Amino acid sequence: MLDFTIDKTTGIVTATASGQLTEADVDKLTPAVDEVIAQQGSIRVLLQLVDFHGWEDRHAAWDHVTFVKHHHRNVERIAIVGDRKWEQWLATLARPFVHATQRYYDESQLDEARQWIHESIESPVGG
Repeated sequence: MLDFTIDKTTGIVTATASGQLTEADVDKLTPAVDEVIAQQGSIRVLLQLVDFHGWEDRHAAWDHVTFVKHHHRNVERIAIVGDRKWEQWLATLARPFVHATQRYYDESQLDEARQWIHESIESPVGG
């Protein structure tokens, strides 16, 4: 399941992925993200993984890959917050396929992840 909110004034998507992601999750996210990108030009994403178990099936995984393919150039930053080593590994594996600056945070660092996602574009962010 994917729960998300989008702050249309900042272009920040705050999402929580839990259990398994489905095709319906991506179908719900896509038009909302498209609208903000049309208004803002780009987005930032704070993704919290909570008891995340991957994708429901290959169709859901493919929809996610397609979503990333079509949107990754419009994402400035991605902060991924999780509590499992494989989630950190997955985030590292995805790096070459994502245009955004991406950081992985342990769940105990959620406040730090939020701060980084909200930093001014003019501030040095590292990588």
